Amino acid sequence: MTPRRFLPALLLLFVGSGCAALIYEVVWFQLLQLVIGASAVSMAVLLGTFMGGMCLGSYLLPRYIDRRDHPLRVYAYLELGIGACGLLIFFGMPLVNTLYTAWAPGGIAGIVVRAIFAALCLLPPTLLMGATLPAISRWVEATPEGVSWLGFFYGGNIAGGVIGSLLAGFYLLRVYDLGIATYVAAAINVTVAVLALTTAGASPTVETLASDRDDAGPAPVASAWAIYTAIALSGATALSSEVIWTRLLSLLFGGTVYTFALILAVFLFGLGIGSSAGSAIGRAAARPRAALGWVQMCICGAVAWSAYMLTQSMPYWPVNPSITTDPWFNFQLDVVRCLWVVLPGAILWGASFPLALAALARRGQDPGRLVGGVYAANTVGAIVGSLSASLLLIVWLGSQHAQQTLILMSALSGLLVLSTGAGDEDPARGVGRPRSQLVGTVLVIAAAAIAGLLSRSIQPIPGIFAAYGRYTATRLGQADVIYTGEGWSATIAVTRLPGGVLNYHNAGKVQASSEPQDMRLQRMLGHMTTLIPTQARRVVVIGCGAGVTAGAVSVDPAVTNQTIAEIEPLVPKVVAKYFGDYNFHVVDNPKVHVTIDDARHYLSTTNEKFDAITSDPLDPWVKGAAMLYTREFFELAKRHLNPGGAVTLFVQLYESNTEAVKSEIGTFMEAFPHGVVWGNTNNGAGYDLVLLGQADDTKIDVDAIQAKLDRPEYAVMKQSLRDIGMNSAVDLFSTFAGRASDLQPWLADAKINRDRDLRLQFLAGLGLNLYQSDVIYSGMLVYAHRFPDELFVGSPQTLDALRAGIRREQGQ
Repeated sequence: MTPRRFLPALLLLFVGSGCAALIYEVVWFQLLQLVIGASAVSMAVLLGTFMGGMCLGSYLLPRYIDRRDHPLRVYAYLELGIGACGLLIFFGMPLVNTLYTAWAPGGIAGIVVRAIFAALCLLPPTLLMGATLPAISRWVEATPEGVSWLGFFYGGNIAGGVIGSLLAGFYLLRVYDLGIATYVAAAINVTVAVLALTTAGASPTVETLASDRDDAGPAPVASAWAIYTAIALSGATALSSEVIWTRLLSLLFGGTVYTFALILAVFLFGLGIGSSAGSAIGRAAARPRAALGWVQMCICGAVAWSAYMLTQSMPYWPVNPSITTDPWFNFQLDVVRCLWVVLPGAILWGASFPLALAALARRGQDPGRLVGGVYAANTVGAIVGSLSASLLLIVWLGSQHAQQTLILMSALSGLLVLSTGAGDEDPARGVGRPRSQLVGTVLVIAAAAIAGLLSRSIQPIPGIFAAYGRYTATRLGQADVIYTGEGWSATIAVTRLPGGVLNYHNAGKVQASSEPQDMRLQRMLGHMTTLIPTQARRVVVIGCGAGVTAGAVSVDPAVTNQTIAEIEPLVPKVVAKYFGDYNFHVVDNPKVHVTIDDARHYLSTTNEKFDAITSDPLDPWVKGAAMLYTREFFELAKRHLNPGGAVTLFVQLYESNTEAVKSEIGTFMEAFPHGVVWGNTNNGAGYDLVLLGQADDTKIDVDAIQAKLDRPEYAVMKQSLRDIGMNSAVDLFSTFAGRASDLQPWLADAKINRDRDLRLQFLAGLGLNLYQSDVIYSGMLVYAHRFPDELFVGSPQTLDALRAGIRREQGQ
């Protein structure tokens, strides 16, 4: 009985291992984002730690685990360790959260603390993950045939990753929660470990392998450094491209959790195909080193292809995602478009790893050291590529020049391999007559010239695409794009319509504008935030947007200290320039301080308390935004309120569905049982909402607020309300649309959004292309017809006017 008989079974084990690993990656990133924040810096820390752990694991295992230990048993113990770490992280996260919030400072020190806590959580399991491939590689020979099986193992691991990413993104977290996903991943780990131990008991020990009986030492590999450098550059270009493509594809599809899962799955799918193809080529090719070099040169064309499709072609395909009300039809279209863009490059990057192994493999080598070294080099490059693309290349150079840089890096990688180690192929491969040096030189020069031309073909992101994303084809010629910018976490645009209306765009859609209905909502949200609380000296505004809500807060004379928590540094600069006339130049106001941070992280790590907190985040279908709509976040905000303080929240009805809106309102009302809903209508139909919550029962003295507005120092605020058609406090509060007690029957089936499941992002992700705001609002108003005598205080004349105003606004 020889190990070869068991190789197909090992391939299946690696599929299971990869599936569990991707489920863990999704779960751990979500858990740790809740603790250290979802900003670009936090994500860079998480990604760097995750991949750094895998790199260390692949490098260290061959150096500290004896080669005489049975590889399958080592692999099984690694899998059990990963499962144990997964459960430990899940159950230990509350303790991590408590420790982090007690110690987290700001600035550079804060980044260091985030890195320490991420490392404490992620390094142990990722070290074990990185060690699995080098461990099992010791069960094959360092020969062309043996190395080809390592490539197949790598491909099987990636195939499992495809299954895991889709399983987590489309099923486990959508239907269940982080706990169930963790248990499933741990169960897979245990199953894989048991099967590996069973196979180990029925298979030869490592000492009987042919590679160990071969007394000949490994033949030297000249210029091996060039191959290690090339595979590192390959990893860098792969992950950089994935970051850039993910940014652009999320504009094209909508940045939902489903989109990110789909992109990851397709990228891994391509890597798996490429790895299998590369393994077959490396097994049969006489010159795997040359094959590796030419693959790197071909990557230049793949990057240019994807750049062309993403900026010059697909945004203009005649696609209108709002035509269908079934999101699964759009998902099918998105799969095809994603494959069309991502697959060519991913296949080539996938082929690079087994070809690098084949180029370096020599009989008699320790396969673990061979795989560990190549895997570590590739992962180091991937770390550098992902971090530099996220934090430097896109922000400093923009997507256009970043992709040009990647083409040149790929060309450099290919030239490095092709121009070194000539003739250094394994004699066992039976290399025949060497190719003409002249022909080879001419081909390399021609390929380099083509790469240079390809880099010049890359075009910048069209402004209309940055502004309207998935609706680009339907918006052509309707707006003048006056600004486009790419930041750490978002692509920002500003457009001007023919009538002079300004639109602020983020995530490929209009997030705020000077349209009457949008100005009405933004001013309502800001003014209610400061007029209803007992006092409003210290206020936090979550999300800068166009700055109109923050500006409405700032013009209240009672406000002496205002903080805007904004995750994207580019936003305040842009709105200060283009929207100053609409937001009272809030960014330049001396009593306003802009904090660049994830708002949840900011509230979690500050000891301050506030009189009011207003939240106007991105759409809940944008991946990560749902963390600002959870029951735990609303409780966190409530703990940071002074007595008599209030929390207000924007809830959109457009580009949403009834289930998502119910989740947002139901979750808010659980935290604020006396909460109130205010409606903003457009042409008599529901458009969006403002939710108001206080720790105690809310009482609104309409006459007292009117008297305040009539004071001279409130003239600017009073005029701000007039600008949106509200000439009195009665007009402002006539937007009443229900209390928590009224809406209980409507909210009976609401899915509460919690940190454990972030259910809202999955519900909202199914409704981003729907326009059913009128249906949602009218269905809610059925339960809000009662006048709330316990809410409003005022003279009989004022209350009569308010009753009439509410009936008018509700269309009664």
